[in-house]
Parts: sequence; C-alpha cells; structure tokens
Amino acid sequence: MGSGRPLILLHGFGASIGHWRQNIPELADGGYRVFAVDLLGFGSSAKPPIDYTVELWQELLHDFWHELVQTPAIFVGNSIGALLSLMLLADHPEIAAGGVLLNAAGGLNHRPEELNFPLSLVMQGFTKVVSSKRLGPFLFNRIRQKARLRRTLLQVYGDPNAVTDELIDLIYEPSCDPGAQKVFASILTAPPGPSPAELLPNITQPLLVLWGEADPWTPIKGAAMYQTLAERSPQQVKFVSIPNAGHCPHDECPELVNRLMLDWLQELEG
Repeated sequence: MGSGRPLILLHGFGASIGHWRQNIPELADGGYRVFAVDLLGFGSSAKPPIDYTVELWQELLHDFWHELVQTPAIFVGNSIGALLSLMLLADHPEIAAGGVLLNAAGGLNHRPEELNFPLSLVMQGFTKVVSSKRLGPFLFNRIRQKARLRRTLLQVYGDPNAVTDELIDLIYEPSCDPGAQKVFASILTAPPGPSPAELLPNITQPLLVLWGEADPWTPIKGAAMYQTLAERSPQQVKFVSIPNAGHCPHDECPELVNRLMLDWLQELEG
C-alpha cells in the first residue's frame, strides 16, 4: 500500500499481516510504500512440513526483496520479526536502509544458558511433548483454543482493551490450516539463531528501538544494550520506552507508535 521509500513489516511468533492492520494505512498515508508479509508457516502462507529457522526466513525475505522491492528498505519488526530485521541489516546491508525494532526477541527460542536448571528440564520435557506424534497434536489443540489465546494475550498486552475478538481470530484462524501443528512443533524445537548482541556490531544503518515497558516476554531490562547504544551513538540509534505497553506496542497503542515511526522516518529523509 502507498508509494515512496519501501517499508517491510515483519510480524512476530503466531501473528500475521493482520497484526499491522492499524499501522499499514497510516504509514502509507505518511508517504511510504508499505509491504507486509506472512512469514512461511504463519498467516495465509503455506505451512509445509520442513525445519523452520530464522535463517530460512531470512533467505526467503532476501528473495522477496529482490523479486518485489528492489530498493533499499526500512525493515520494521516485532519480536521475532525484529530479530529478522537485525539479521537482514547485518548480513544484507545492500537491501536495508534502516530498521525499526519493537520489543525485539533475543532468539527464536531460549538458549540453554539463559535458563536455570529446573526451567531447562521443564523446557526439555515440553519440547519432547510438542514433537510427539501422539501428544503434540493434542497439546497444540489445547494451546490454540480461543479462550487460552485470550488469556495468554491478556498476560502480554499492557492494555486489556486491545485484546479484541478480531485479534483472537487473526491468531486462531491460521492455526486451523493443515500443517499448522507441525509448524508449531518445528519452531518450538528450532535453534535460537544469532543473538542481537552478535548482530549489532555489524550494523551501521540507523535504528529506531521501541519497547513496551510492561512486556513480560521480552522484559525491558533486556533492552539495556540498545539503550547503551542510543546513549553512545544517538545519530545511529534512537530508543523510546512506551509506558503501560506490553509485547506488541504497535497493536496496543498504534497512534503513538505510528507517530514515533513517521517522525523518525522523516528525520532520516531530512
């Protein structure tokens, strides 16, 4: 939608293009050509029974850019989408003019060293159940129930009013597609991928980092490296914390996030 400098919007785990429904029109009206993609395995994209990794998505996004964009773009990502944005900025600087990170994930999954001993045992057991041919589908069907999705989102959204029936349906409907359970199992047992700390030294493009302060999934204490970069290199990195917002500030407080993004983008143009 729109015309001008390209923006490529990358959703997080379990989400899809629809998660940007309150951002796409405003960004397009602000003078940008906005692309949003359903990562393979999510939304309306195919769900083949393959091994899903952040490297696979990175390769597909690189091909997507060559096929349809062909002009250095700003990559805008939430959670895992933000990690993918960092990977593209670091590994393919020729296609990426900058990045907007919203509550960036530290990996596709937790790294073993990030978990204490009891929790690591719990996670090992959980991944075995998820991968089980007999128990995996049962567990997936329990997790994807609308009532459970609502409870989960109420934990990670700062504003309960943002957890609407429309949002629940956006997440639930793709989970009914053939192959969705195997995608879920593959992703939860996949390697975490590169860490932001490994990627950031290789990034020279400007970054806008937005962080919902009330996020229990990627707590703001994990944003310290970005805050330090913003203090040391304010011309390259801008960091803004958003009070009372959780893991998905672009969906919880879209008016504020849209304005922050458009103001920053206009500063780049200037």
